[in-house]
Amino acid sequence: MTDPEAREAAELTAAVRDDPAARVALAARFYDGPAIRAYRRAEIAFMHWQLRRGVLAPDGSPWWRSVNENLLRDAYEARLRVRTGRDTGGAVQRWVEFLRTPSPRSWYRAHNASIITGYVEHRALADREKPTERFFMDVAMIRVLYADSLLSNPRLAAGRFALLAPWFGDPRRKWTGVFLSLHNILPATYPLPDEDIEWFLARENRLGHLIDYGVILPRAQRLYEHAAGDLGLPPVLAMVSDGAPCYAWPAAASGAWSSSRYSALKRLAGRALGGASA
Repeated sequence: MTDPEAREAAELTAAVRDDPAARVALAARFYDGPAIRAYRRAEIAFMHWQLRRGVLAPDGSPWWRSVNENLLRDAYEARLRVRTGRDTGGAVQRWVEFLRTPSPRSWYRAHNASIITGYVEHRALADREKPTERFFMDVAMIRVLYADSLLSNPRLAAGRFALLAPWFGDPRRKWTGVFLSLHNILPATYPLPDEDIEWFLARENRLGHLIDYGVILPRAQRLYEHAAGDLGLPPVLAMVSDGAPCYAWPAAASGAWSSSRYSALKRLAGRALGGASA
């Protein structure tokens, strides 16, 4: 039998399923209260981007809608459980821990546990999307894993600049949007234009490209391994193959994860960051 908290959270999120603006408002209300208000920045900014693209609309993307609903439902179930004192497990319990002891670290553990769980549960829906959309599902995942590692494993994320990493990864700061947003690559449209992946990557701005291909991708394998162990979610290991993300983008097409653009800048970034240990 489903717990009353789970039922009520499911009803709350179902009520806004086909109303994108109300969905964003519900997400924002979760963070009401001085102790956690600042944490809404990163999540709501990403949802506004989804809103502009149209993926949350009733005729939008079933995959994006479902993954986002997982996140909302988990968070609200946790809030209800804090009130009733009934603990649970999985991603919902991560949100319970965040609400009881808010911190950048506990927020990432909750947020990423919900996102990873949503990716796993809705994998079949990903196959209904265009290939380019599936590629950017993988981009979104590796970026949230990297943003978390700035706090959970600063040495892995930033090498010799590890002491600065937690500041850049703090979800309460505007800078975190650089890692969690895809607006610097993707057009604000859905579905995407019928162009190959190179067309989109050629339009990524220099900073975004440098971060993706010069900083994050060289750490890809270790980022997924770290996330699997840190969050206790082994399924995330199936989302990477030999250092190339492969949740929805085929591992055989790993060439998209290599790029010669700004090669000198990427080498410079690699030397500046130095080694990264998991």
